[in-house]
Amino acid sequence: MQPRWYRNAVVYVVDPAMFRDSDGDGWGDLRGITDRLDHIRGLGATCLWILPFYASPYRDGGYDITDHLAVDPRFGDVADFALLLDKADELGLRVLVDLVGQHTSIEHRWFEEARRDRNSPYRDYYVWADEPHETDVSPNFPTVEDSVWTWDDEAQQFYRHVFYSHEPDLELGNPRVREELERVMAFWMRMGVAGFRVDAVPYMVERARAADPRHDGHWLLHEMRDFVARRGSEAVLLGEVDVSVEKYADYFAGGKGLTMLLDFWLNNHLFLSFARADATPLADAIAKQPAPPEWGQYANWLRNHDELDLEQLSDDERAEVFEVFAPDESMRAYGRGIRRRLGPMLGTQRRIALAHAVLHSLPGTPIILYGDELGMGDDLDRPQRLSVRTPMQWSDEPNAGFSAAPADQLITRVIDDGPFAYDRVNAYHQTLRRDSLQATLSNMVRTRTGLREIGLGRCRVLDVQCRPVLALRYDHEDTTLVMLANLADERVDFSLPDDDLGDLVDILADSDYDAVESGSGRIEVEGYGYRWLRPRERLFA
Repeated sequence: MQPRWYRNAVVYVVDPAMFRDSDGDGWGDLRGITDRLDHIRGLGATCLWILPFYASPYRDGGYDITDHLAVDPRFGDVADFALLLDKADELGLRVLVDLVGQHTSIEHRWFEEARRDRNSPYRDYYVWADEPHETDVSPNFPTVEDSVWTWDDEAQQFYRHVFYSHEPDLELGNPRVREELERVMAFWMRMGVAGFRVDAVPYMVERARAADPRHDGHWLLHEMRDFVARRGSEAVLLGEVDVSVEKYADYFAGGKGLTMLLDFWLNNHLFLSFARADATPLADAIAKQPAPPEWGQYANWLRNHDELDLEQLSDDERAEVFEVFAPDESMRAYGRGIRRRLGPMLGTQRRIALAHAVLHSLPGTPIILYGDELGMGDDLDRPQRLSVRTPMQWSDEPNAGFSAAPADQLITRVIDDGPFAYDRVNAYHQTLRRDSLQATLSNMVRTRTGLREIGLGRCRVLDVQCRPVLALRYDHEDTTLVMLANLADERVDFSLPDDDLGDLVDILADSDYDAVESGSGRIEVEGYGYRWLRPRERLFA
């Protein structure tokens, strides 16, 4: 059996509203993405994940959907999406889209029918109560919503919403709701998507468990996996699963559940290690992580389109990360996360490149947020999670080359002042410089996609007795790979513990280093440096 494509993929995430405006109305759109697919493929990415582009009032960045089967006119139409898929296929890019099945917009036709008539078949599409009562869930945005229940005058009942009050929860225990979800998956798979990033999976499982406690509610994931697998043997369900690491295996379900898990456990400990300049928390997190099933996979990232959610850390650990990367209260969100981009948090190009080197060395599939290849900044004047969602900075032309619309008609302002302003940080300038972050990351991504050991091999943390250094060894068939990263700002030297790791040669490094010869005993890495090495005799094997 051939390895599944996602095992050695690199995923690039695009916010359709923020990436490129093709028609001058101030909003990014699908044609704008299509026009810039060359940039994504040129970076070395092999998969594109597009955030929601469905019909929506757009009160929650498109996750408040009024029609899961329609493209919002601001982004184009279904023909535009088909064209995007066609060009992506030409370039060898697979496409993932969001599947938002936990809730809808309050303006969705289903909810409007449901609130109008208790006898409507759509009434049971949602979760209602005559009086608010305790539930197994609490508001996901505790500083914004103080309850999961909101009174609806027209329905004369309370409806439940784990997220915003304008996003009522779907009752996934209702077979008709699950049939609607299958219609959505069938439609977009027939269009040609490679799979779905599934939003808010634990809350979906919670509703399934309430209806039928079999497999603790994970039977819902079995159904979804069966459905997509019948339509494409390599189709992916990439789940947003922010739960304790001990529960990960339940969501993989031995290969019968989610294909891939977004790994919040590793992400949180990665930033704890960055904050301490100590690889120990990350190394320990890797060691404690359950192995995915044979064709399962973890997905790793540095920053995403939401806040940097640190719920998998203890209160004291979270406070440490806050102190280093979000010292001001305005940089935090919901009492649990950081609403800053990677560039402002890490500060220097060298440290940002080191962070990407760590990301690409971790067991799992790396995910890159649009603009992070440039080191883009954030806009803390935007509310809540929206601070990291700003227009892509293509050039030093007006509006950063994002749109030809007047500046006051843009979906939001471009970053035009400070060290991350678009005249200083943009794709055009970095394309011209061989030493730019974009060039460094592109070389890194291309090297990473050729390293089958990471996607297919066995990973082991090496104890090098040097706390700032993350040292990973991968073995696959008859090949070996060693990946080293120094999280501190000073040069370190240490010994590799395995006797068979002599005579190593760099295949990627931040600087020029001497080869590691058999019997030499010591290896060095510069401050915020990294080295990826193979045994000399396997270099061209």
